[in-house]
Amino acid sequence: MTSKTGALEKPDDLKRRIEEAAKLVPLDQLGISPQYGFSSTVLGNKLTIEDQIAKLKLVVHGAREVWG
Repeated sequence: MTSKTGALEKPDDLKRRIEEAAKLVPLDQLGISPQYGFSSTVLGNKLTIEDQIAKLKLVVHGAREVWG
């Protein structure tokens, strides 16, 4: 999940990327998180607190969908 922009990824796109990774690594060894943990916002990427909250909610939703 990118922290470069505030645009939200599509949940189905995230799930597909996890499924692709699971072909190479066991699913129980995978995870999902924002790229750079939002640290890149300090250097000028324009993400508001609201954008970051929305991305974290998407992470939680995606994790629940994939791992329960």
